[in-house]
Amino acid sequence: MSQSETGGQQCPMQDKIDPTNMMPPPNQRPSPDQPFPLDTTRVVSSIPKGNAPDGETWVYPSQQMFWNAMLRKGWRWKEDEPQQTDMAHIISIHNANNEQAWQEVLKWEAFHAKECPCGPKLVKFGGKATDFSPRARLRSWMGYELPFDRHDWIVDRCGKQVRYIIDYYDGGVVDPDTYQFTLLDVRPALDSFGAFYDRSKATLMRWTSSYKAGGDSRVYHEGSDATNKPNMKTVTHNDSDIPPECPMHAAKS
Repeated sequence: MSQSETGGQQCPMQDKIDPTNMMPPPNQRPSPDQPFPLDTTRVVSSIPKGNAPDGETWVYPSQQMFWNAMLRKGWRWKEDEPQQTDMAHIISIHNANNEQAWQEVLKWEAFHAKECPCGPKLVKFGGKATDFSPRARLRSWMGYELPFDRHDWIVDRCGKQVRYIIDYYDGGVVDPDTYQFTLLDVRPALDSFGAFYDRSKATLMRWTSSYKAGGDSRVYHEGSDATNKPNMKTVTHNDSDIPPECPMHAAKS
């Protein structure tokens, strides 16, 4: 995900990093020696954007932007011999992972529906691929694989910022219909007693009759292991509970 395009593009190495997504401004120009043209179309996500006008959502990077971003990180495309169709698949997987992660965040945030009736927004995010979380390290000591990536998301809960940790595990073959292949471990970081309470409450829900497993899932949760991955029970807002001034209410009108 990234912010909207801005004019006056400069050399990528000179671009200032955007602290909300740890990326330079969008660069839609082909890179030197690029073997084929790439699509510059960007897809609008369903994820509300924090510190932005109501109703604005994050916009996913285009294939060209993603290519340029990988080059900045040291990727040598000539060694991998990528095909033009590969970038389309990578973008689809990237977008599907983010949408799936946001849905899991919403399930956690449902615990706070009364205090934040308009719903949360994503303020910023960043990757920490080699900075393994304590939970991921504990799982590895128990014999499970380490995640291949980690993101930290900062969510605005109606004025209160909450950090979420998302660990990405290899889930095998990519689903050709949904482009999902990762197993996600999404949970609020233990930065406060409130986060500890939410995680304890979620675990208790899964250990008692108040929770019913919902079939196969591609998500790890509190109280589950690598072979038991039930969906967290989803709690949603009723339309009558949404104040008229909320953007989501206006969209339904």
